[in-house]
Amino acid sequence: MDLSYSPDEIAFRDEVRAFLAEKLPRETAELIRRGGHPGKAEMEAWHAILNEKGWLAPNWPKAFGGAEWNAVQRHIFEEECAAANAPRIVPFGLSMLAPVLMKFGSKAQQDHYLPRILDGTDWWCQGYSEPGAGSDLASLKTRAVRQGDHYIVNGQKTWTTLGQYANWIFCLVRTDPDAKQQEGISFLLIDMDTPGIEVRPIILLDGTPEVNEVWFTDVKVPVENLVGEENKGWTYAKYLLTHERTNIAGVGFSRAGLETVKRMARAEISGGRPLIENPHFAARMATVEADLMAMSTTNLRIISKAAVGQAPGVEASMLKVKGTIIRQEINDLARRAAGPYAMPFASETALGDNDPIGPDYIGPVAAEYFNNRKLSIFGGSNEIQRGIIAKVKLGGGK
Repeated sequence: MDLSYSPDEIAFRDEVRAFLAEKLPRETAELIRRGGHPGKAEMEAWHAILNEKGWLAPNWPKAFGGAEWNAVQRHIFEEECAAANAPRIVPFGLSMLAPVLMKFGSKAQQDHYLPRILDGTDWWCQGYSEPGAGSDLASLKTRAVRQGDHYIVNGQKTWTTLGQYANWIFCLVRTDPDAKQQEGISFLLIDMDTPGIEVRPIILLDGTPEVNEVWFTDVKVPVENLVGEENKGWTYAKYLLTHERTNIAGVGFSRAGLETVKRMARAEISGGRPLIENPHFAARMATVEADLMAMSTTNLRIISKAAVGQAPGVEASMLKVKGTIIRQEINDLARRAAGPYAMPFASETALGDNDPIGPDYIGPVAAEYFNNRKLSIFGGSNEIQRGIIAKVKLGGGK
């Protein structure tokens, strides 16, 4: 399933592998391999290591301190990091907010915030979804009322990933309640230490507070924290979402996951023979591998467009839908291959002081299967994305 790389690309891949072998903390990689979740300290440490190397922001232009890699280099780096069990870099500042600031932010905002994203001074989270505004994001109700040189923000955001670690949040807020839904929204940058902000954890099935509710009560935000123009935030939100949906596809993670499934299927026995020889299971693996090859090519094409300043269009929705389907299928194959070892919460025992239950590849199976059910919902549900695809590609049919 490997691409045919040029000699220069092979040399780059070898450089990435050598770097990961030397610099990726072994204890962090082992934690991830066994199904654990890296904490803030581990994620910040990896962030700093990549920044020191100059590899933290592969999609950023060099003028802003990025690596400015081409599509194949980014593809190789993502794939090698996933295979090595490196922590996934938190995307909210680097891959979501930064492109918006580069395109729509003021020079002052670019000069202030972009270096702080790179050096780890600021940890950003995303304030988009609300209890009544998820896939129908334009119906959001969080209000920002201008009073002199400040906005006063009141409302609630939900499903705020890693918000418990963040010191800044970029938010969509309603600044004109009388305008049409999409025309009265603005894009604000808000310091999480501002009085009136409360973060409440949402405990997931695996017991982790990965997501949160964020409440705003009379929060004062300086007017200079407005990105672009007032009431033009929907334009910026759509631009950001195309980058988010591309990232959700997770080609590298799918490749690494599929290799793990193959390893499991060679080791597990079904009917007296290795599971990989079971015709039904082998057919499912072949189907998902073919889909992953096609998606990988599409991903490279979209990354290439982004590299020359073109925001991904409806292709980002296509990639998001197919990418999440593939990752969930791989999770299901792993669960089936693990058999009784894939009982919920088995990973807790595998990560505890006792000896692991079953083979070493069992740990992540249950946690990843349950956690990744979210993939087809967040970033705009797959049902909504299919509607966008139909509207753009099929001429606006309902």
